[in-house]
Amino acid sequence: MRSRKHAERHVTARISWLRAAVLGANDGIVSTASLILGVAAAHASHASILVTGTAGLVAGAMSMAAGEYVSVHSQADTENAELAKERHELHTDSDGEHKELAAIYVSRGLDPALATQVAAQLMAHDALEAHARDELGITEALRARPLQAALASALSFSVGAALPILVVAISPPAVLIPGVFLGALVFLVLLGATAARVGGASMLTGALRIGFWSAPAMAVTAGVGTLIGNAG
Repeated sequence: MRSRKHAERHVTARISWLRAAVLGANDGIVSTASLILGVAAAHASHASILVTGTAGLVAGAMSMAAGEYVSVHSQADTENAELAKERHELHTDSDGEHKELAAIYVSRGLDPALATQVAAQLMAHDALEAHARDELGITEALRARPLQAALASALSFSVGAALPILVVAISPPAVLIPGVFLGALVFLVLLGATAARVGGASMLTGALRIGFWSAPAMAVTAGVGTLIGNAG
């Protein structure tokens, strides 16, 4: 009887770009829709609303890219500093680093003799990788990638922001505010469900979570715009 090939698909390799993409798209939809709702509630013209939304898209995308790049680059700098320190310690005190790695494996449940053997074999294969993974918690799949994160954030923000602008472009003025609000909620629910599906989580939970936290932001901004419009 032939044995089946055991295959597993893990999603941890997607974490870095998925987080940036979801954050960017969510921020693009919420911030742009909120901006549009606030301006529309203040009785701005249709052309002014479109210009405001477009300006918000460009400014937001650039801001997301810059912020994500700086933030993730700080993480990358920390990782590189830790790896440089570990590389130096391996060069100057290899025996001490071997004992440290073996102790880690003992704390995880291995017999001391086996832990010593495993540590020796892993260090012979790639000492820095072994210490990076098991001592520092740095793995290739989860390494900080600033440029990837910046591009993912900017692109996803642009796509997200374009959706409420599209609703403005096709909605009659009489239903623009409810159309943008409901349209943004639909987009957000779909985003939450899709992100959860890609990440291997519950689609319903992802959809409800993102919709629950985004609706008040848009409602509050629309309310502020109404107050300003009425005061004017």
